[in-house]
Amino acid sequence: MTVVDVKKLKRAEKDAARHSAAKNQISRGANLAFNILLIVACILTIFPLWIILVSSFTSEVALTTHGYRLWPLEFSTTAYSYLFKGGSIIMTAYKNTIIATLAGTVISVVTVGLYAYALSRPDFKYKKFFTFFSFFTMLFGGGMVSYYNMTRSVLGLKDTVWALFLPMSFSAYWVIIMRTFYQSSVPEAIIESARIDGCGEWRTLLQIVAPLALPGFATVALFSAIGVWNDFRNCLLINDSAQYYNLQYTIYQTMNNLRFIKENASRMGGVNVANLPAETFRMAMAVVTVGPIILAYPFFQKYFVKGLTVGAVKG
Repeated sequence: MTVVDVKKLKRAEKDAARHSAAKNQISRGANLAFNILLIVACILTIFPLWIILVSSFTSEVALTTHGYRLWPLEFSTTAYSYLFKGGSIIMTAYKNTIIATLAGTVISVVTVGLYAYALSRPDFKYKKFFTFFSFFTMLFGGGMVSYYNMTRSVLGLKDTVWALFLPMSFSAYWVIIMRTFYQSSVPEAIIESARIDGCGEWRTLLQIVAPLALPGFATVALFSAIGVWNDFRNCLLINDSAQYYNLQYTIYQTMNNLRFIKENASRMGGVNVANLPAETFRMAMAVVTVGPIILAYPFFQKYFVKGLTVGAVKG
């Protein structure tokens, strides 16, 4: 084959590749339509959050009289003053929720990571038994009564911060996710090489497997953090003392109290509820509750998306 033939062959390959790439691309009109659609979807998603944020910085009278607006008609931070005033039960609940979320997330990542790693090893003798043992809990539960008695009487979690996260610190579903991630993202040859070099199980897990499984850990951490942060049932069932309430249950109790005062103000002599920030207080609590999760999610998004695509076909 001459030099001219080689050049013609390379030119033909480039033309074929260019034609294939152009064939797979969408037209400019379709691309513009998709961009407009995504922009509209983003606006529709952000719009309610913006209304909530603006309403939380609006005075109660202006919000009640003029309704919701895109910008505060009368700027006021009264709702946040009520929310974060000294000695407020909201601050105690916020502290309890932060402690529970951080502790619960760490415990979930550690316990789920260790359990799933053992199940992912092909040479683990009791792999089938412990896989069925965890999967069985997804099919059958003990019920509300047994859960109530176990957590309060047997485990002694009544009126403790432990009640806010310990019952939620392990999930069989997360174990399945992490086991699949270990099997699909950590090559067996790397683990064998580590063993040949003299690494034990703990060193192999901590120095070899854990850095490769970081997206799976981030997925479990995000699931656990959101679950503990939004939990309502454990505080309702286990804790009776207000000093151990979490944020969600405290907000529920506070809104019930405000609603009761508003509805029965006429029967309570001398009670002035005109300036009581009921609606703006609700909006401020929504901002305080949702804000940390919204701010934390972008840091987990890259790992979260990769963790959810475990087992997907890659081209």
